[in-house]
Amino acid sequence: MTSAADQALVERYLEYVRVEKRLATRTLELYALDLGKLAQHASAAQVDLCKVANHHIRRWVAQMHSGGRSGRGIALILSGWRGFYAWLGRQGQIASNPVQDVRAPKAAKPLPKALGVDDAVRFADFHSSDNAWLEARDSAMVELLYGSGLRVGELVGLDLDASAQAKGWVDLQAAQAHVLGKGSKRRVVPVGSVALQALQQWLALRAASAGPQQGAMPVALFIGRNGTRLTPQSVWQRLRRRSQQAGLAVPVHPHMLRHSFASHVLQSSGDLRAVQELLGHANITTTQVYTRLDFQHLAKAYDAAHPRARLKGKPG
Repeated sequence: MTSAADQALVERYLEYVRVEKRLATRTLELYALDLGKLAQHASAAQVDLCKVANHHIRRWVAQMHSGGRSGRGIALILSGWRGFYAWLGRQGQIASNPVQDVRAPKAAKPLPKALGVDDAVRFADFHSSDNAWLEARDSAMVELLYGSGLRVGELVGLDLDASAQAKGWVDLQAAQAHVLGKGSKRRVVPVGSVALQALQQWLALRAASAGPQQGAMPVALFIGRNGTRLTPQSVWQRLRRRSQQAGLAVPVHPHMLRHSFASHVLQSSGDLRAVQELLGHANITTTQVYTRLDFQHLAKAYDAAHPRARLKGKPG
């Protein structure tokens, strides 16, 4: 049970932050909850709040982490505790802040969401009931996103022809896409035969409804029905609609197709450096996340197929 002295300290601090920092009511409630946790830990350890040491804080962080608290949640709690002890220091009640050099565990980076090979091919092969113009355009976009691993910004930045002003373009003869990636870095990626065919079908229809010509200015490869360059938001909406029509379990977005491209190339080739070059990553550590995806894929296959992967029923 929290001592009356410790409870009084917490109440004085909450009054201080309420008056001095003019915190919102909800924020004050969160402060009170976090300091209540601190007082509970101190009481269980039979130590006064002013006697809490660095090793106490570290032990309590470990307990919270093992109990399932996220790294972000622990960081927020530590921030509240750190402020409390900083105030106690200014009051002359402690010599040093026991929370000062304590950091929350790093949150695990979520794996990028990628489609399985079957779902990716099913999505790419899907033909919607939209009009032929929209279907040709959307099919060409999907083939470039999944077949060449483009970012959505690189996709909508593609122009009809190479020029001094063009950010990117597709060379149909060389089967290559020239794109301007992050950090204004240019790269060249291969374009597969299916994507080339889809692009040729789109270009034939696009020529019949060309957008407004802008003299020497680049003309967009992918346009909306109003003739202007397609926006990333429009691509997101079209892919989401397409994935629903195709009956996929998850809504597909452009970066999911890029992740799928990288994961599937790595699964087939095992060449991490090649995937790095294809994606345009400056640092290979960024690309290494796909080795985790690849292992996840292998682990699932192992669990499903190997007789020693898991205990299948009790021995007879």
